[in-house]
Amino acid sequence: MMLLKRSFIVATTLLTGMVFTQQAIAAIALDRTRIIFNGADKSISLNVSNQNKELPYLAQGWMEDVNGQKVESPLIVLPPIQRIEPGDKSQIKIQGLPDVAKLPQDRESVFYFNLREIPPRSDKPNVLQIALQTRIKLFYRPAAIYATQTDLTNPWQEKITLTKKGDIYQVNNPTPYFVTIVDGLTGLKGESITGFTPLMVDPKSSADLNLKASTLGASPVLSYINDYGGRPRLKFSCSGNECKVVETAIGN
Repeated sequence: MMLLKRSFIVATTLLTGMVFTQQAIAAIALDRTRIIFNGADKSISLNVSNQNKELPYLAQGWMEDVNGQKVESPLIVLPPIQRIEPGDKSQIKIQGLPDVAKLPQDRESVFYFNLREIPPRSDKPNVLQIALQTRIKLFYRPAAIYATQTDLTNPWQEKITLTKKGDIYQVNNPTPYFVTIVDGLTGLKGESITGFTPLMVDPKSSADLNLKASTLGASPVLSYINDYGGRPRLKFSCSGNECKVVETAIGN
């Protein structure tokens, strides 16, 4: 489960003589790869910039729920669309609406922020214009569980455990936060294990890793994504079928 997704959207299609232009290169850039919305705040501002030095672009933003459905409550993007001049910067605000109080207050909720760039219409013939779209997670973190500096220094991800069930490891997340596992490794300083599929474990729940326990070994090492986009590594020690974190390391 990647933090940042970019998809291509065809803006204009000509049936013959199509060529790709420099507009296929991302123009609108976002200043982060995930968003933490503090429940004590009414809004959060994101910085966006137009990396194209010659052409203005439109930046269109919206929110989706966990099922990928577009929503306008309890969070809304303002402005929903704006023009950003060549090489210029701007901001997008994500505003909390009254319904945000209906979200669980004892654990995080997850949404997805989408940002689509819309290129200016080309005045050249036989051009295929491509619009890039960025999709990142937004975690609504209620004020009651908002992470302090102490929490960030002693990451809650280190509280996860593994349970071996046959040849599968189950990840147990006892915390009120989402935990995103992005990699399985051969050791704290080892290489990624081929075939690992990233996994996001909901607060106070469990989920199975897709790799066989025999592939991960008797002392599994997993990498997760923290609030800053970093990828720390966790080494587990197992006693019987239960495994706990015993060592950590800074990842890439």
